[in-house]
Amino acid sequence: METGIFSYEKRVGAFAALGEAMRNGAEGMTSGDAGRFAGLIETLHLSNPWFTPDNVRRAVTSIGNNLTAEKLHRWLSSYPELKQEREPVTVGVVMAGNIPLVGFHDLLCVLVTGNRLQAKQSTKDELLIKAVTDTLVSVEPSFSNFIELTCDSLNGFDMVIATGSNNTSRYFEYYFRKIPSVIRRNRNSIAILDGTETPAELELLGDDIFSYFGLGCRNVSKLYLPEGYDPASLLKLWHRHELLRSHYKYSVNYDHNKAIMIVNRQPFIDGGFVLLMEAPSLTPPMAVVHYEFYSAGDAPGQGFESAESMVQCVTGHGHLPFGKSQQPELWDYADNIDTIDFVLKK
Repeated sequence: METGIFSYEKRVGAFAALGEAMRNGAEGMTSGDAGRFAGLIETLHLSNPWFTPDNVRRAVTSIGNNLTAEKLHRWLSSYPELKQEREPVTVGVVMAGNIPLVGFHDLLCVLVTGNRLQAKQSTKDELLIKAVTDTLVSVEPSFSNFIELTCDSLNGFDMVIATGSNNTSRYFEYYFRKIPSVIRRNRNSIAILDGTETPAELELLGDDIFSYFGLGCRNVSKLYLPEGYDPASLLKLWHRHELLRSHYKYSVNYDHNKAIMIVNRQPFIDGGFVLLMEAPSLTPPMAVVHYEFYSAGDAPGQGFESAESMVQCVTGHGHLPFGKSQQPELWDYADNIDTIDFVLKK
């Protein structure tokens, strides 16, 4: 891979242009760079059934809305050293593929800082990431010297960011033990209800739970409810998510987990498309949401925001607004680890 340096202004301008292409593609524009995204939105489900048009459009829109010149400059203003000329380093990025474009933010952090990206893509999400890099190169050809995509092993990198399961993270920790690294593991998100939520807020909570079929680490999988709260009352506010039941793979998971609960005589609330179950675990299987009651004066979820915990984010009054868990801002770093700061340390 060739080396080289091009300006901060060009890098930011290219990502702002990418954002415009993504927004236009999500709105159905098929000409120019936007056409890459418009086409993938409608066709990716043919190769990956979890990447439905609605979910791909949701991801493309969310990222596109973040990639404006104003937001990019506001975010990057916290790192004045970015405007100084620096010798680029090569950052290896091992990407997940559980939801569309889940590896994008790491890609952004590496390239916008003027470093070289060597990305091991997930085969589940390689087409969207390729559309992103093709658009960047189309807008700013200098990026061609800074991007290498592969589905094979990484090599020749100076530092690494790797995302995987709890099992693969142990492999990553050993394999990358001699170089600077950020290793990400499984995480879940929670919602804390206090009983004063409006119906509109609770409808938005449904988006936090069911977007992307609940497959993302920012999807809410556990509810903390005040004593006396009726969890079944939430179901009527989530009725627009009943269409999940028509998705074959989701439906298989719903039926399977319901059968297991019946055989094991575990009490649950059947919403017809989701199963609510009282349990302490933060990691229910697909189509299941766990809940737990807390007493007045308790502090449910206390300490969950720490980087060492299993929780990615918390929604509720005094926390992230309902409906925003899967709409992170540019400065909302995964695991609360500042990725820009990490790549600038080398």
